[in-house]
Amino acid sequence: MCLDLAILLMFQFAGEMIRAVTGLPVPGPVIGMVLLLIALLAKLPVPAGIHATSRKLLGYLGLLFVPAGAGVVTRLPMIGAHWLPIVIAVVGSTIITMVITAVVMRGLERLGTVNWRAIGFRKPSPSAEGST
Repeated sequence: MCLDLAILLMFQFAGEMIRAVTGLPVPGPVIGMVLLLIALLAKLPVPAGIHATSRKLLGYLGLLFVPAGAGVVTRLPMIGAHWLPIVIAVVGSTIITMVITAVVMRGLERLGTVNWRAIGFRKPSPSAEGST
């Protein structure tokens, strides 16, 4: 598990280095995740324990939101002054995300590349498709 965690941290460090050198306005950990995705898509040899280690880390993901929540609480007066644009942005981005997700899923469904069991759903029946 230590080696797997070290590999994940190596990708994060690589992302931080790329961000520092290039000055990209993207957080280093996000760049690291993209690098990890590229490595996985390229089918580079990845230790089998990465999956288990990632699952373990995801179990503690909620703790990572505590500092962000504390930061929001310290800015309540500013949030109160700008609540309408914030609500519009949150609702608007949620609607846009739902529409884009539906369009992508429909496109993948038409291409026949959706593996419904792999994503945890039963394949919709033909009669259900006509009702949407």
